[in-house]
Amino acid sequence: MNLVISGKNLDITEGLRSAVEEKISKLERYFTESTEVHVTLSTEKNRQKIEVTIPMKGSIIRAEEVSSDMYVSIDLVEEVIERQLRKYKNKLIDKAQNAAQLSRAFIEEDDYDEEQISIIRSKKFAIKPMDAEEACVQMELLGHDFFVFRNADTDEVNVVYKRQNNTYGLIEPEF
Repeated sequence: MNLVISGKNLDITEGLRSAVEEKISKLERYFTESTEVHVTLSTEKNRQKIEVTIPMKGSIIRAEEVSSDMYVSIDLVEEVIERQLRKYKNKLIDKAQNAAQLSRAFIEEDDYDEEQISIIRSKKFAIKPMDAEEACVQMELLGHDFFVFRNADTDEVNVVYKRQNNTYGLIEPEF
């Protein structure tokens, strides 16, 4: 596993680097040697955040943890990644292209029962054409974190979503 560690608003000290390497190296048993793991450490006010991104063919494994202590965040993020891998192991293996990044030992491990995803609610609604700003207003009025709408300019289905820092994002699919 190749670790790429970077810092945002933060200098990566030798202590932080060794803590990240120690914790994230526990994930080595799940991946091949060529797997690249991107770790970004950042600080903002009293929030210490770590983001771990593991690009795989066809999907991305990602976890983010925030706490008041960077070392606590580092401990927590490793557990989240491990939980995700165990939870989605069978789904990743079913897609052969994804399994190329996973270690043979992890693939052959038979200690986890696949958790079924069940949709408990389904909704149908008319999509009226609007611009992204109007969609953001509708999303706020409904109290949702995202809103699906038909873009009046492109006549395509788009999604606006609320980000953690109270800004908005727009997803425009490409076909």
